[in-house]
Amino acid sequence: MTKVGYLLPTREAIMAGEHATARLLTLAEQAERCGFDSVWVGDSLLARTRHEPLTLLAAVAARTERVELGTAVLLPALRNPVVLAQLVATVDRLAEGRLILGVGIGANTPAARAEFTAAGVDFDQRVGRMVHGLRLCRQLWSGQPVTWDGPYWTLTGQSLQPTPHRPGGPPIWVGGSAPAALARAGRLYDGWFPVGGEVEGFRTGLDAVRQAATEAGRDATTMTGAAYVTMAIHDRPAEAEAILERFLGEYYAPAPAAVMRKAQSCYAGPLEGATEYLAGFARAGVDHLCLRFCGDHAENLDRFAGIADRLG
Repeated sequence: MTKVGYLLPTREAIMAGEHATARLLTLAEQAERCGFDSVWVGDSLLARTRHEPLTLLAAVAARTERVELGTAVLLPALRNPVVLAQLVATVDRLAEGRLILGVGIGANTPAARAEFTAAGVDFDQRVGRMVHGLRLCRQLWSGQPVTWDGPYWTLTGQSLQPTPHRPGGPPIWVGGSAPAALARAGRLYDGWFPVGGEVEGFRTGLDAVRQAATEAGRDATTMTGAAYVTMAIHDRPAEAEAILERFLGEYYAPAPAAVMRKAQSCYAGPLEGATEYLAGFARAGVDHLCLRFCGDHAENLDRFAGIADRLG
């Protein structure tokens, strides 16, 4: 059965001037009560400012018992992999193996480039830094001494403690829909987690990912297909469309809402139609949905309570 997760509104909270985390933690608890399978947090330093994702997920881990916890998505290239490996291992210990590491390289926008520059990272190295950094993380998660004389970093037989709760570390799901990204997901990672695209595009992309996994000698059936979907719910379709347009326009300014809608998986309309829309992703092979709500989050969590059961 397709799992359904919920994205905490960390970006929206900061946009509204709400820096406190109490409401975010309460929403995470509500998501668990409402039967959601997972809780997710986005990532950005300066381009779209919000709370640091792994720190916040550590708090969510302490306030929940069942839901999986994920990053949607983390930008590993902005972080030293030794520091990242320790952070991830600690959060996975707090969550007792519930952590999922969604990762990506970041959008090629002026704000993203400025963010990388501010962090002292060459934006044009972001793919290599992600791939090599995650490979180094996995070696460090073994708990064994690691010698690394590769691009960007050097280790001379050091080992990292603690190790993650799960041997080898949490599953890594990677975003991106370009052919190189699809091939990379299939060759190297545990799942594919694109931020956009509709049902047929997802089906085609997932087939390419699994084909790349097979060609790399991996078991393609173990690859998770995940989708990130934005939902605007209202009984009147026109009002739902207005809610979605307003949300996208504010969230991604100065990019036009219409442009961002074409680049994302979005639904605007009544709740009944939302269930059928999401069921289309389930039929296309999506194993895990991450829902981002426009409007009142507590109300939307109640609306979608038990949604995974309704998807079949």
